[in-house]
Amino acid sequence: MEVKAYSDEIKNFKGDAVALLLYEENFKTIGRLTRGLANRVRKVLETENFKAKEGQLLKVPTPGLSVRVVYLIGLGKREKVDEDTYRRASALLAKRMRSDRVKSALLITPRRGELPRDISKALAEGALLGNYTFDKYKSKKEESFSPEELYIYRGDEKAIEVGKIFAEAQNYARDLVNEPGNVINPITLAQEAQKLAKELGLECKVYDETQLKEMGMEALLAVGRGSATPPRLIHLVYKPKKAREKLVLVGKGLTFDSGGLNIKPGDYMRNMKMDKSGACAVLGVMRAVAKLKPDVEVHGIIGAAENMPDGKAYRPDDVLRAKNGKFIEIDNTDAEGRVTMADTLSYASELKPDRIIDMATLTGACIVALGEYTAGLFTNSENFAKEIKRFAKKAGERVWELPMDDERLRKKIRSQVADVLNTGGRYGGAITAAMFLQEFVGEGIDWVHLDIAGPAWSKEDYAYYTKGATGFGVRTCLEYITKGSI
Repeated sequence: MEVKAYSDEIKNFKGDAVALLLYEENFKTIGRLTRGLANRVRKVLETENFKAKEGQLLKVPTPGLSVRVVYLIGLGKREKVDEDTYRRASALLAKRMRSDRVKSALLITPRRGELPRDISKALAEGALLGNYTFDKYKSKKEESFSPEELYIYRGDEKAIEVGKIFAEAQNYARDLVNEPGNVINPITLAQEAQKLAKELGLECKVYDETQLKEMGMEALLAVGRGSATPPRLIHLVYKPKKAREKLVLVGKGLTFDSGGLNIKPGDYMRNMKMDKSGACAVLGVMRAVAKLKPDVEVHGIIGAAENMPDGKAYRPDDVLRAKNGKFIEIDNTDAEGRVTMADTLSYASELKPDRIIDMATLTGACIVALGEYTAGLFTNSENFAKEIKRFAKKAGERVWELPMDDERLRKKIRSQVADVLNTGGRYGGAITAAMFLQEFVGEGIDWVHLDIAGPAWSKEDYAYYTKGATGFGVRTCLEYITKGSI
């Protein structure tokens, strides 16, 4: 679907539908329609219990008039409306256009004059995120319908373009996560990164199992040892002429997680293609960065592996040497993501960045603590955490900071035979997992870990998401990189 600004008079619009966003119990915007459309809408409102509460949508058929339908969409109480309210409203419109097979629509907000950049951007993001579908493997393509055009009345064209780049990056990540394990494995994920780099002018280096051994990445190699497909380390780079900051993004890239020798029950193995969500989010961010060209040097690091059980698989009680020289005792092979990230975070730290953000579907404990819609945030830098929380709010992605200062919990990952144990037990599991990761972050580097296990995958349709991969984290990182200013 194309999203564009519309600057002509409303009466001259020749598409299929007009959509009005309305504040709760404030219908003044209806008066901006042509007299025929306004009269028709008011007549229908007399018999409908429509209050314009957030999420309410009323469809008003208008046969014989300039458009065939008018949509009224509630924003809720004016004082509570923010960027994400507009994002959710345009997503709702896009989903309804798809179900009603409406090709084109003009979206009108209750604001007068030219739309602010942030609202224009949010509306574009919501429309494209809400219109997302993954139907690659459906044979009957003729049943699928996608709207062709959404025009934003008096929208800011540059901001709309940025919103499109943000949303397309997130949808790209969703596509990759939704791909099954027989399509995306460590090798094909690396090939996708190389393809992305070639198309967009990024640097890309992929390290195979022989090189990983030479580099001392025993932890990543061990996790992937039980699979017929060997692991890969992927390193993407964007370098501007003059950078104000050097940032490294690290993504967990488990293309499928069976649990290894500590094998998961069948119900818990289902949808484990989503265990690569952090890696796919990193690729999505790099895709957008290459187009936006910010003044930040950005590196994307992915440790890609498949955790499978066979005679070569790593075992409980194994001791592995990570790239930074620390030894890891394995308690549970199903706590494999943090083991792969021990090496990738060590590698990232060697790049001497100012800051590191890692994204990982790391722990079920984080879902227990925060639910399915909120990511856990862990950090060694209070100021960095404040920035990420601010930009996550701007992106409409929920994060909540969990503590890293409980030394009694930290004792849970002490090993009797090695430097660190790869699990700390059931209680406080998201925190002890983050403490484990911190062991592999270099001194003096500001670091934020996002445990996206809950919001990376949705079991339901809501807001601008459908069932399946969400691409969570992509827009938060982009907002941080651009400082919300593009």
